[in-house]
Amino acid sequence: MKERLLDVTRDLRELTRLITSPASLSDVLVQALDALQSVVPHDLAVVLRLDGDELVVVAARGRLADARILSHRLALDAFPSIRRALETRHPVVLEEHHHRSGEGDPYAGLLDLPPGHSCMVVPLYAGDRSLGIMTFDRQVCGVYAESVLHLADVYGQVVSLALLYAEQVELLDRYRRLLQERNRVLAEEGGGACRAVQWLEAARSPAMRRLVEQAQQVAVTDVPVLIQGETGTGKEVLAQAIHCWSPRRGQPLLKLNCAAVPETLLESELFGHVRGAFSGADRDRPGRFLAASGGTLLLDEIGDLPLPAQAKLLRVLQEGTFEPLGSDRTVRVDVRILAATHRDLAAEVREGRFREDLYYRLCVFPLTVPPLRERREDILPLALSALADIARRRGRDPWRLPAATVDQLKQYSWPGNVRELVHALERATILAAGDAIPPSALRLLPAGEERAETTAPRAAIGGEGDGEILPLAEMERRYLERVLRHTGGRIYGAGGAAELLGLPPTTLQSRLKRLGVDRRRIVREGGSPARDRERG
Repeated sequence: MKERLLDVTRDLRELTRLITSPASLSDVLVQALDALQSVVPHDLAVVLRLDGDELVVVAARGRLADARILSHRLALDAFPSIRRALETRHPVVLEEHHHRSGEGDPYAGLLDLPPGHSCMVVPLYAGDRSLGIMTFDRQVCGVYAESVLHLADVYGQVVSLALLYAEQVELLDRYRRLLQERNRVLAEEGGGACRAVQWLEAARSPAMRRLVEQAQQVAVTDVPVLIQGETGTGKEVLAQAIHCWSPRRGQPLLKLNCAAVPETLLESELFGHVRGAFSGADRDRPGRFLAASGGTLLLDEIGDLPLPAQAKLLRVLQEGTFEPLGSDRTVRVDVRILAATHRDLAAEVREGRFREDLYYRLCVFPLTVPPLRERREDILPLALSALADIARRRGRDPWRLPAATVDQLKQYSWPGNVRELVHALERATILAAGDAIPPSALRLLPAGEERAETTAPRAAIGGEGDGEILPLAEMERRYLERVLRHTGGRIYGAGGAAELLGLPPTTLQSRLKRLGVDRRRIVREGGSPARDRERG
C-alpha cells in the first residue's frame, strides 16, 4: 500500500511538472498517458478533444494504439453513456450491457475486444468548459475497481489542467506571432513615413517648399494639424512626414478613414467598446485612440465624421479622455491628432454639418497641399520616385522617361493630382514593351483636349446647353448620376466610376450618400450615355 501511494505521488508530481512546462500539446498528452500506466492498467489509453458535437482523438498510447485509432472521431449523439459522463463530470465504467447495446463502446468496429472487457471513460473539464474525455481499455474481461475509478478521476482533473495550459501556451504563441507581424507592418509603415519625408524634401516648387517648412515647424509640437487639399494631392503623405519629423516618430502612426467605416461602427472603431455594448460585441475592443496612445492618429476624411462622434472627439482633444461604448470607465490617452479632408470645413460649419468648436480646435495650424497643376516643377521628381517604388516592388531596375514622355507629363493638368500620376505610371509600366516608357503608354489626352473633356460634360449637365444655372451640389449630383449610368452603377475596379473620376471608392461612396444619389435606382433603370442624352 505504501509503495502504491509513493507511485501515485510520483506520478502526480510528474504530471504537475508537465502542466507548468509543456513542450507542446501532443507531448504533454503522450507523457501524461504514459504516467498513468502504473495507476490505471490499460492496453489502450486515448485522449479525445471535444470539437462541437464530436470527439476527436488527439493522443493514444498502449499496445493497441495504431493509425486507425489516431484518425478516429466519435459523434456524441451516438454515445449516450459518454455524453452522460461529460454532463455529470463523473467517470463511467462501461460494462458488458453497454457494449452489447452499441451505445457505449467508443472503438466498436475498430478493435476486436472480447465481450465484457475492461473499459472506462473519464471526463476532462476546466471550470464550466468541457474539454473532452480519456478512455482506458484492457483486453482482459472484468470491471475497473472503484479505487482505480477514483484515481483516474483525480488524474483526469490534472490532465485537464495540462490540456488547458498547453492550449493557452499555443494561443499565446499565436498572439506572439501576430504581434510580430503587426510590428513588421508598423516598421514598414515607418519606412513609408521616411519615404514620405524624402518625397517632400525633394520638392522643387516654391509652394511645396513653403509647405514643408511649415510642416517641419509644427511637427515638433503636439497641436492638432488640419491638412486640406484636393483629392489625390498627397495629404496622407504629408501626415506621415509630420509624424516622422515629430518626437513621436518611435511610436505608432495609426490611420482611420472616417468615410470608409459605417456610421454605426465609427465610434467603436475610434473609442472601442466593452463586451455586451451592442449586438455582436462578444468581447472588449480597445479602439484606435487607445491603440495609438503615445503616438499619432490620422483621421482621414474628417468631414465625414458624424456629429455624435465629433462631440467625443472634441472632448479627447480638450481633456485627453473618453469612455468606450457601453462603459462608464474613463480612459486617458496621449494621442497627437492629424486630420485630413478635401472638403471646405468652414462651409460645412456654416451648413451645420460640422461642429464649429471642433473646427477651431483642429484648425490651430492648417496646412493646404497645393494641387499638382500648381506645382509642375514637382511632376518629374514625383514620377521618378513613383517609378522607383514600382520597380522595387517588382524586383527590377526603374524605367526610363524619354524627353517626349516628360513633356507630356508636364503638359497634362492632372485633375486627379498625385494619385492620378502614380496610377498612370503604374499602367504605363505594364504597357511599356522595354525599359523606357513612351508617351503612348501613358494614355493621356493631349493638352487642351483633356480640359474640354472634363469640363464639357459638366457644362452640358447644368442645363443641357440652355444656359440654366444650378447650385453646385445639384450640378455635382447630376454629373455623378451620369457617370454611374455610364458604368452601369459600378464603382470599384477598372472602368468603374471611382477610377473614371480619379477618386478613392470610399470617398466616392461618401459623396454619393451626401448628395442623395441612389445607385441602386440607377442600376435598376439601366441607362447609358446615349440614353442619358435622350432623356435631356
